[in-house]
Amino acid sequence: MSRTSPQPAGKDAEAAAGRRGFSRRSLFTAAGTGGLGLAAGVLAGSSLAGAREAQAASDAVAFHGAHQAGITTPAQDRMHMAAFDVTTTDRDELTAMLREWTAAIEAMAAGREIGAGGATAGDYEAPPEDTGEASDLSASHLTVTVGFGRTLFEQEGRDRFGLAARRPAALIELPHFPGDALEESRSGGDIIVQACADDPQVAVHAVRNLARIAFGRARVRWSQIGFGRTSSTSSAQTTPRNLFGFKDGTANLKSEDAEALAGHVWVSGAQGGEAWMNGGSYLVARRIRMHIETWDRTSLREQEAVIGRTKREGSPLSGGKEFTAPDFALQGSDGPLVPADSHVALAHPSRNGGVQMLRRGFNYTDGSDSLGRLDAGLFFIAFVSDPRTHYVPMQATMARRDALAEYLRHTGSGLFAVPPGVPEGGYLGQGLFEA
Repeated sequence: MSRTSPQPAGKDAEAAAGRRGFSRRSLFTAAGTGGLGLAAGVLAGSSLAGAREAQAASDAVAFHGAHQAGITTPAQDRMHMAAFDVTTTDRDELTAMLREWTAAIEAMAAGREIGAGGATAGDYEAPPEDTGEASDLSASHLTVTVGFGRTLFEQEGRDRFGLAARRPAALIELPHFPGDALEESRSGGDIIVQACADDPQVAVHAVRNLARIAFGRARVRWSQIGFGRTSSTSSAQTTPRNLFGFKDGTANLKSEDAEALAGHVWVSGAQGGEAWMNGGSYLVARRIRMHIETWDRTSLREQEAVIGRTKREGSPLSGGKEFTAPDFALQGSDGPLVPADSHVALAHPSRNGGVQMLRRGFNYTDGSDSLGRLDAGLFFIAFVSDPRTHYVPMQATMARRDALAEYLRHTGSGLFAVPPGVPEGGYLGQGLFEA
């Protein structure tokens, strides 16, 4: 018969058990002596953790692929976009940051905490590797899309990181359009990060942690939180409404239309120093403040004439249902039923050489200004294969002729080159830095 060590009694026994933790034997002993509830609790906790992991997996969007997630991914409900200015002058430090971002995004997209220690299991005397506010939440279909601004390649004549020769010709400086009231603090940036999710805390957590990782190498230049998608990117999604109360993005490109995406969204055929952009896209971001109070005092008749669609159904004023093609030639007693200066008429592909773009915008509200007016509107996001042909001409026309322009003010602007997706073992922008 084996000898056993004397067992402490009373409070000493409790303390000893706490130091040792529960062994398999102590768990079943507890169950047999009135500790059944404890055993059940432990098992339930294990089941809960398993269920949470399963939920995270079911809500996860694959990070690796030919294209970055967050472009053709079905548009989520929340967005946090941030532009970063790179502060380091060391190319190796920049690529190291992008490698760390890649690992962090991969973990967050899968619903996991960042790093081996996460929010609570790391060195007790060091800052946690994850800030922790999303630890109990699912992945919530999080996608994080990263792109590069023109100033990352060259700024004030300086080739900052030896990348100037690889700047794509399409990565232009967007022109100043009529009516623009751009604020420098809301425009531009070396790197863009678009985090979208169905839970706002998950999206904010993503940007917060990337900013934390970037410390000493890059800093946030501007950021914007958005809610309520203003476009559908899948035929399975209904058309949402913008803050003017109208359905927005009825004619938007859909992820199921591979041929249209190939022609209007994805870069292909790039050669030489630009070849790293094949499979990528260009992101246009515009912060558009809506004159909400003025719009709210406008008659329904005028609102519909400005948009070119009915407010209730979203159908074109020329008749039919929401997805009926507008008939711009159909005349009424006062001229075309769809006014020539309406938003629909000027934005329609038939009026823009067949050009289309994939829109992924969001509503935003940033409180009220000093005059008590609501600072709210549309944070316009679009992905195009070439902004020179797929965005600039249309925006120039709309800025001059669109009746809706009276109710809008563009306060922020940016254009970014979004590289293709990341293969297993790779990192964001690898093709640019290692071409």
